[in-house]
Amino acid sequence: MSAAATLPRLALTAGEPAGIGPELVAKLAATDVAADLVAIADPELLAAAARAAHVDLRIASYDPTVAITTRARGELRVVPMSLSTPATPGILDPRNAAYVLATLARAADGATKEEFAAIVTAPVHKGVINDAGVPFTGHTEFFAQRARREVVMMLVAGGEKARNGGDLRVALATTHLPLAAVPAAITRAALVRTLRILCDEMILRFGIASPRIAVLGLNPHAGEGGYLGREEIDVIAPAITQLRAAGFDVSGPFPADTAFVPAQLARFDAVLAMYHDQGLPVLKYAGFGHAVNVTLGLPYVRTSVDHGTALDLAGSGTADAGSLIAATRLALALAARKQRSP
Repeated sequence: MSAAATLPRLALTAGEPAGIGPELVAKLAATDVAADLVAIADPELLAAAARAAHVDLRIASYDPTVAITTRARGELRVVPMSLSTPATPGILDPRNAAYVLATLARAADGATKEEFAAIVTAPVHKGVINDAGVPFTGHTEFFAQRARREVVMMLVAGGEKARNGGDLRVALATTHLPLAAVPAAITRAALVRTLRILCDEMILRFGIASPRIAVLGLNPHAGEGGYLGREEIDVIAPAITQLRAAGFDVSGPFPADTAFVPAQLARFDAVLAMYHDQGLPVLKYAGFGHAVNVTLGLPYVRTSVDHGTALDLAGSGTADAGSLIAATRLALALAARKQRSP
């Protein structure tokens, strides 16, 4: 009889300690997800969140040399990292910003060395990290800088929880920028890089042999032939032409107000939006609470929730772990496909 297969090992970061992240991690551990869940967090913080949520959480020490073949509901291995100061649910404290960043760094280092099959992150609070004097625009940028990779942020909604009845994938040409800074950030070279990453990752991570990508315009009505802006003519269309000449199935630029009509979406495997609030409101309407944030272009798999820290719910025990559970299941699927890929 062959030995039982070891479970894929996932690194979990609990995010902002005053938010709902610790509770979400405890609730994830209480599911039957078939993975070796390793939380990088303060054990006492997780235990307190579990008590508030009435979750029977059993914390075990983590030894990276020990692989496990089964995990009972409620079991969670932990890489212990201490808070800088005790956390109060709902009340941000900049003194814990260093702790949050240290958990992300430990997860990234472990994934880079293939200690973890993937990273799944609970939400952080960008503002309080900046209040601590550390420039920080988000998880996506943090992991990209640490890996020294060009990356693409994409959110995925789909399955039975999505209102549109199927998978909806929206990637972003720019991420966490002020709206006034977006036009200057959209260059032909940047769009070509982004589209190449998106197409390659659709093939390698999602198993779509010939991905069809819809590219949105920047301006209303995709510029209306230049009368409402020339970015479509001068920047976006030439980038699309370059990608098509290289054999990629990329189309557009399409007006954003009609691109998400179901009949239009059915023609494509992913949509590239020009900025954060152009594409993500539609996706979050389609599957909020069960959508997943994926960072494309990293040397490892990284997924996250589709929401923020929900400080108003912290400590109540009522937070919905649906998005973190979905992020974990997608991370497992992507990691398994990555293992099988040459």
